[in-house]
Amino acid sequence: MSVQIEKQTSATEPPSVWRRLIDNPWLYLALAGLFWSGNHIAGKAAAAGLMPPVSMASLRWLLGAAIMWPFVRRQVIADWPQLKRGWKVVVPMCIAGGGIFSATQFIALNFTSALNASIFNSFAPGMIAAAGAILFRDRLRAMNYLGIAVSFIGVLTIVSRGSLDVLSSVQFNGGDLLLLFNMAIWAGYCTCLRLRPPVHPMTFAFVVALIGGLSLVPVSIWEQVYMRQFQMNWLNLTVIAYITIFSGVLSYICWNKGQEAVGASRAAVFLHLIPFYGAMLATTLLGEHLMMFHIAGCALILAGVWIASRGGR
Repeated sequence: MSVQIEKQTSATEPPSVWRRLIDNPWLYLALAGLFWSGNHIAGKAAAAGLMPPVSMASLRWLLGAAIMWPFVRRQVIADWPQLKRGWKVVVPMCIAGGGIFSATQFIALNFTSALNASIFNSFAPGMIAAAGAILFRDRLRAMNYLGIAVSFIGVLTIVSRGSLDVLSSVQFNGGDLLLLFNMAIWAGYCTCLRLRPPVHPMTFAFVVALIGGLSLVPVSIWEQVYMRQFQMNWLNLTVIAYITIFSGVLSYICWNKGQEAVGASRAAVFLHLIPFYGAMLATTLLGEHLMMFHIAGCALILAGVWIASRGGR
């Protein structure tokens, strides 16, 4: 009898704080934004270090797949039947969301600024909402639209440094068109994640890394032969380590897991956290001064994220 009572008590016991954190999709989305916040800086550093962009993207994913393999091998083997049945969805998603998305982003950063990249990155939530409406007839509630709008105003406040003159002086070029195309690719990837086979998030992250990296190998070889070769120096090695581990493997695992729980349109607003994190990192790590436009912009971004997360899926 005592054993039975003990089992009933444990069954009704509320989950621990740690368990609630582990199961919280909003935490995963926030972490993905944090890991991605350094991607534009890393891309500009790679351009300064003359690192070939397509080779950089391919190496990022293939190294990430190699790192993950010992940890996901058994899960991938278990999920293989599902992956095999859904290969017509899996392969295009991995090539687009892994290979093409990464390569075009790094190519664009050879021609445009990290500021412009932040601006175009902020178009992603609206583009994801539009893709969901076009492809799957998704409907957002007024709270979702309001959250996206408020957080977007916060992003513009930060990148414009609180001045319309700064924002109006931003110049756009061919690299920016690539960034716009890049955001469209990302919107399609995020919207179509609902079509992927029911496999473990780690399995899908590994497959994205492997197929995405392999899809870029032919272009990478051409790039090494006819354009520029990879330079082995500390700057490039540090960039590769960061984009492989943080903005590659960990960010995709967190994003896929978080979006699976809350939906593409509600998750998209968390992309506005990227410039928020950038502002915080600049003031803490680079010694830049915290200005009023930082505080106002970050407050608007956080308010928008909170509003959008309150809306229904």
